Amino acid sequence: MSNASNIKKDTITAKGFTIQVYTEDFRNDYVSLTDIARYKNKEEPNVVVANWMRNYSTIEYLGIWERLNNPNFKPIEFEGFLKEAGSNAFTLSPKKWSEITNAIGLLVKSGRGGGTYAHKDIAFKFAAWIS
Repeated sequence: MSNASNIKKDTITAKGFTIQVYTEDFRNDYVSLTDIARYKNKEEPNVVVANWMRNYSTIEYLGIWERLNNPNFKPIEFEGFLKEAGSNAFTLSPKKWSEITNAIGLLVKSGRGGGTYAHKDIAFKFAAWIS
């Protein structure tokens, strides 16, 4: 996300859960995956996100999304993750994914209101996986 003055914070409610949304110029919505994950695990939503990040299909989808939407995405680094995805020992945090591949679809915010946020396209995919 870019200039803080262009970013608007809002919430939506789904199935009784409040979900934070950040909107950048009303074009790019970033939805809290952490809040969505609370639907499955109220105590440890980060575990739900981590399990989703282990899947081959998740990494494949994230790579396709980044290639379509991010000219600065690093495809070589993505290919390395894709080769490992799905194996028993594979783990990948959203922060590591974003830092190593220069991804823009997943954002990690720390502190109050923090958590993992995803572009709405990715957030809908995550919500479908959860349900």
